[in-house]
Amino acid sequence: MRERSRPRGRREAGSGGSAGRAVSPRRERRGGTAAGSGRRLAMEEGAADLRQRKNQNCTESDKMAPEERNKENSKLGRSPKYILIQRFAKLFFGCVAAVTSGMMYAVYLSTYHERKFWFSSRQEVIEPVYFYIGIVFGLQGIYVTALFVTSWVMSGTWLAGMLTVAWFIINRTDTTRIDYSIPSRENWALPYFACQVAALTGYLKKTLNCSAEKFCYLLVSASTYTFMMMWEYSHYLLFVQAVSLFLLDSFALAQTEKVHEVYKIYLFSLFLGYLLQFENSALLVSPLLSLVAVLMLSKCLQMNMKKGTFMSRLLKIMYIYLVLTITVTLNFLLKMFVPHKENEHLLKFIEVKLGLNTTKNFTMNWLLCQESLQTPSQDFFLRLTQSSLLPFYIFVFIICLFSVTQVIFRRICGEPLKETVNLEDGRIGERPEIVYHVIHTILLGCLAMCLEGMKYLWTPYVCTLAAFGVCSPELWMTLFKWLRLKAVHPILLALTLSMAVPTIIGFSLWKEFFPRIMTELSELQEFYDPDTVELMTWIKRQAPVAAVFAGSPQLMGVIKLCTGWMVSSLPLYNDDDLLKRNENIYQIYSKRSAEDIYKILTSYKANFLIIEDSICNEVGPVRGCRVKDLLDIANGHVVCEEGDSYASSKYGRFCHEIKMNYSPYVNYFTRVYWNRSYFVYRINTVISFQS
Repeated sequence: MRERSRPRGRREAGSGGSAGRAVSPRRERRGGTAAGSGRRLAMEEGAADLRQRKNQNCTESDKMAPEERNKENSKLGRSPKYILIQRFAKLFFGCVAAVTSGMMYAVYLSTYHERKFWFSSRQEVIEPVYFYIGIVFGLQGIYVTALFVTSWVMSGTWLAGMLTVAWFIINRTDTTRIDYSIPSRENWALPYFACQVAALTGYLKKTLNCSAEKFCYLLVSASTYTFMMMWEYSHYLLFVQAVSLFLLDSFALAQTEKVHEVYKIYLFSLFLGYLLQFENSALLVSPLLSLVAVLMLSKCLQMNMKKGTFMSRLLKIMYIYLVLTITVTLNFLLKMFVPHKENEHLLKFIEVKLGLNTTKNFTMNWLLCQESLQTPSQDFFLRLTQSSLLPFYIFVFIICLFSVTQVIFRRICGEPLKETVNLEDGRIGERPEIVYHVIHTILLGCLAMCLEGMKYLWTPYVCTLAAFGVCSPELWMTLFKWLRLKAVHPILLALTLSMAVPTIIGFSLWKEFFPRIMTELSELQEFYDPDTVELMTWIKRQAPVAAVFAGSPQLMGVIKLCTGWMVSSLPLYNDDDLLKRNENIYQIYSKRSAEDIYKILTSYKANFLIIEDSICNEVGPVRGCRVKDLLDIANGHVVCEEGDSYASSKYGRFCHEIKMNYSPYVNYFTRVYWNRSYFVYRINTVISFQS
């Protein structure tokens, strides 16, 4: 007899095959038509694929059976033992190079600092703070190591890390403020952010096994929390990072589960920071909290939009608009109901900077006059070009940006991403960690183009992206795919250029800049400021232990650091109360009466007043940016008529008048010390008026 053939049930084609189940022919007949069955099958496949993506914590390479791996290696003529030794050697030498680079940079900073200032000969000034300075230099070594690792993870070769470090050191003027601002909080915080970026880069990679993924996740968690605790402006920088991840996830260029795990890290860090920073209300009204809260709530909506018709994918633009709009609204509501005073001056500064408002406020105008808050000068771009960093960054950035744009267009058209991107594919824009860095440098670059001080956040990652690109065969292969190169084998040429180009760059940098660095280290300079040294010595020897000094915030910071005596103000600009206090104490350089100044100083319990001749007789390049000019404008002591300005005050400038030693100034203040730069006055507790 001839057997009747039975139709077999189809099995779903979910990844790994574990989610599939048979579809019986009886169910197909009940469906009425084969088309209806096909639609149901597609829906079931989509649901199974969604469930599979939710539960997927490891990549396919981690799930691959050992037999399959051995089979692939045997085809290439390599034994598993050989592969293991090769990977271990690559990892070992890369780690050694990364750690060595960081240690050498820390030693270089310490040596350069000593050769430039020769503080070791001034035992009466910097000894108590050597341990402090050593820690800061050590953190800078960690900073460089993290940048090394970031470029290494992106490119797969530690040659990119070496090039990153070289560019970072050569462009040190534009990558860090460590040369002239050692105590700055950003020098403590940014190394932890660099570690977080390095861990996040590895965490976003597709080809990552479970152990490495968990390690990266833990490192992201620890470094995010530490960074938030170290710097009062950290949540703003993390907000920029969160926007980058949001855009990355909106176009389905990364695993949604990983991105939302990072969002949870943000929330956890904000919560701990709020508690451990004595209920810091600035974190509750942070834009980071508003954005992450909205993104967590819209998670279901975003996942549904990743499946569907062409029109639904186009609605992603509307989705992005809605998320940003709701974030702004939520942040506005939080600021209305949560009492806070932190960082309000930043919003006012932005309004004035963008020309949306004008002000006579001393603090706002003083901030606007600072060089770090101006637009970048041409010298900045010239320095980056001379070191070859800017041209190669633009080259790498354009290729990556075009590739990312192609990938986004494919995603909008419904084309899925490849699970694994091979070298011959030439699709560098499909790697989520690369897309993240492209978006991140765009956002940081926009900030750097507005405020020169932001270049210290942008330039280090310019070094990272540029070094990764020239050392990555995938980037060269992407370019050759566009050019349709046929004369030479593109893979061979890409591998050759990824080794030859960075080698040539390295040798040229070595030849041009290494002699300059050695000259810096060989020149013995000296910190020569005898007036300041004499002032510090007098304070240590003559001032009462319970004395409180008043003066400019910069000088007060030096006194606090070098002597440990109490001061009435510090050069901190993150709190409205501190800014108001600094403005009030700056009145010693304004045209106000001796009685007004006396009341201001005694309200802060100051015992001694220090007048700086450099501020009192300041001759700045921009007349309207001198401290005394800003004070005159804020106090209404300057009248502008028909383009001319006239002084209008019945009192002379206090810092000049107090030096004359006549009444009523001698009634309130008694001079106890002076030299060429500083005049120290004791604030009298018992006032005796002279005729």
